[in-house]
Amino acid sequence: MEWVRGQSIGHGSFAKVNLAKPTNQSSRFPPLMAVKSSPAHQSVSLFNECMILDELNGCPEILSCYGDCFTVENGEKLYNVALEYAPGGSLADKVKNSENSRLPESDVRRYTKSILKGLQFIHRKGFVHCDIKLQNILLFSGDIVKIADFGLAKKAGKNCCSRYEIRGTPMYLAPETVAGGEQGPASDIWAVGCLVSEMLTGKPAWMCSGIGELLMKIGVGDDIPEIPRKLSDAGKDFIGKCFVKDASRRWTADMLLNHPFIVGCEDQMPSNSPRNPFDFPDWESEQLLMETPVGSPESELLAGIEMGMSAASRLRQLVVDGPDWGVTSSWITVR
Repeated sequence: MEWVRGQSIGHGSFAKVNLAKPTNQSSRFPPLMAVKSSPAHQSVSLFNECMILDELNGCPEILSCYGDCFTVENGEKLYNVALEYAPGGSLADKVKNSENSRLPESDVRRYTKSILKGLQFIHRKGFVHCDIKLQNILLFSGDIVKIADFGLAKKAGKNCCSRYEIRGTPMYLAPETVAGGEQGPASDIWAVGCLVSEMLTGKPAWMCSGIGELLMKIGVGDDIPEIPRKLSDAGKDFIGKCFVKDASRRWTADMLLNHPFIVGCEDQMPSNSPRNPFDFPDWESEQLLMETPVGSPESELLAGIEMGMSAASRLRQLVVDGPDWGVTSSWITVR
């Protein structure tokens, strides 16, 4: 796989995302990709993402992965994963840029149906995503959405180091995860409830003044996020099925796909009308891409051990960082 790296379109703590274009136009790769890169010595999460995407290959509701490779650029060894490029950005972008920063219920139903189909596939394959949120649902031409960012995903029932390992974004964590470190398929469903609420209201599911209050509300007592009032009865019931405190009684993706809120909603239909400049792949500017080719993959495999931490130490770290929990994205999008 040989390609040229283009402009930056996003970055996080340990990885960056660039546009990329294969050097061989007759190759099996699309004319435009997104390449996620991290320093080789910090690439355990990215390597995990690539392996899991390889096992989930073929699901239309999950971001496609085209392969991985090591490169040396500016004297630094990088691990790169080539991914399907989403010209429409994320659902978080769409909500933010929509009228009144919220989506109509009809759109929410369609998007949620696709997300549930993706989670159904993920869970049947024996995985848990662990970080379902608006920023990790990407938009494609025709208003199609796909689940992305599997860096925190894991095998269901498997904890790498500790029963009290916590993965994901605090605002979307399920009660059983905060209270006992349990993170299974049901935890993804709780996050779907948070995501649906946020699409409908434009606000986080939980309204808290700080991390301590947030974690207490999630993990202790019987509180659940407020269900949007301006919502159909079917919608309110759907979110209620996601916000069941007892994980063993929470509805599954299979069950929710048969809920009245989802059944009968209009499936996503591809549109031939372009929604942004990237819907014209033949017109894209070559100036977006650097003329320095990136080399072929090396044969070596990345080895790493993900160091775990107790729930207490994890939460202490979150408190010290003091982020704004109203902003759940770990990525900064450059547009």
